[in-house]
Amino acid sequence: MAESPFVRTAHAAADDPIRIGLIGCGGRGTGAVLDALGAGTKVVYPSSGYHTEDVASGAKITRQNIEVVALCDVFRDKINRCREQLRQLGITVPEALCFDGFDGYKRLLAVPEINYVIQATSPHFRPMHVKAAIEAGKHVFMEKPGAVDGPGVRTLLEAHEMARQKKLGIAAGTQRRHRPSYREAVRRIQEGEIGDVTFLRCYWNGGVIWVIERTAEMSDMEWQLRNWNYFVWGSGDHIVEQHVHNLDVMNWVVGAHPIKATGLGGRQARRHPIHGNIYDHFAVEYEYPSGLRMFGQCRQMDGCEGRVGEYVHGTGGVAQLHDGNNILQPKGKPVWRTRGADDGSPYQAEHQNLIASIRAGNPINEAKNLAESTLTGIMGRESVYTGQTVEWEQVLNSTLRLGPATYAMGALPFPEVPQPGKYKLA
Repeated sequence: MAESPFVRTAHAAADDPIRIGLIGCGGRGTGAVLDALGAGTKVVYPSSGYHTEDVASGAKITRQNIEVVALCDVFRDKINRCREQLRQLGITVPEALCFDGFDGYKRLLAVPEINYVIQATSPHFRPMHVKAAIEAGKHVFMEKPGAVDGPGVRTLLEAHEMARQKKLGIAAGTQRRHRPSYREAVRRIQEGEIGDVTFLRCYWNGGVIWVIERTAEMSDMEWQLRNWNYFVWGSGDHIVEQHVHNLDVMNWVVGAHPIKATGLGGRQARRHPIHGNIYDHFAVEYEYPSGLRMFGQCRQMDGCEGRVGEYVHGTGGVAQLHDGNNILQPKGKPVWRTRGADDGSPYQAEHQNLIASIRAGNPINEAKNLAESTLTGIMGRESVYTGQTVEWEQVLNSTLRLGPATYAMGALPFPEVPQPGKYKLA
């Protein structure tokens, strides 16, 4: 397959086009394309790096040449909706470059002009698509989480190493790492502003998210794909699909991944068949190699207290990390906070930073970070499902592969809800 033009030179010229191929044309995928197009107005080439905070400090700003070349989704109606939104912006994607079906991604990756792939399908398909894109010589922006099971994480780690060797970029949809306010808060924590870290806790407690009702025309496979958030094989459960943001911040602060997890949870408020086989609440204690403990909690229930954020406790103070409102409270020192800080759009910054790093000849590669944060969520999920303490290597090396063996519209047995004490991790 053709290599990306960025791969053939150490540095790409500032006016070389970014040619996007989108895999996954739902709401997040369409939004990611619009974010990438918006990223074309601010791209940074500072000598010291490629982070968005440099925009405010007077680094070089230029306008990118960004094109949308091809679209891909299992479902034609999603392609059509995305295509129409782009058309309203004056962007035309030819019918010949719109690929549907389960193998559509292979046809998209075979388009030689594409050098920048956005992967935004349901998480089950992410590892295979990302690896295939790297094999095809494309830079990749991938949504989170990185996988739904141990085999998928191993595939993502293979893609990370392959991208490193081929000097290809991979950015991930863990946008907190691209927020200047978060970056500054984490830097201060790691430099000891609140002393030695003693424990951490994080939350994604919110309401019930969108659900897709089944129609008489939908096969088992079609409905589970359209309602993927509610099936473990599609999403990894919400501790993986959503709570991964918070878990990623915790791993970032510590500079390591946890080695074991012990947790509990259940399915109490969402028990209708439309809610598939996922749980609605988790509470997990994680242990890092140093013995440091982190407590993660996530819930999707209406009518309950909401809380989304991360807290870091130290011998000399505490840090509260939230979007747009990070606070460090060192003992006996002035409080530092970022309330009202202008971070810009972190969703655009993900693309800004990837594009700028490609042009600087030093592509960022966030696949390993995402793989580890994803496995942190999977380890917590498996501890809750089994009712046992679960260790990192046990989950990473698990043979448990979630999802169908083959992909075709038609019958697909409805997965059982995991029951602690009976469920086993293979």
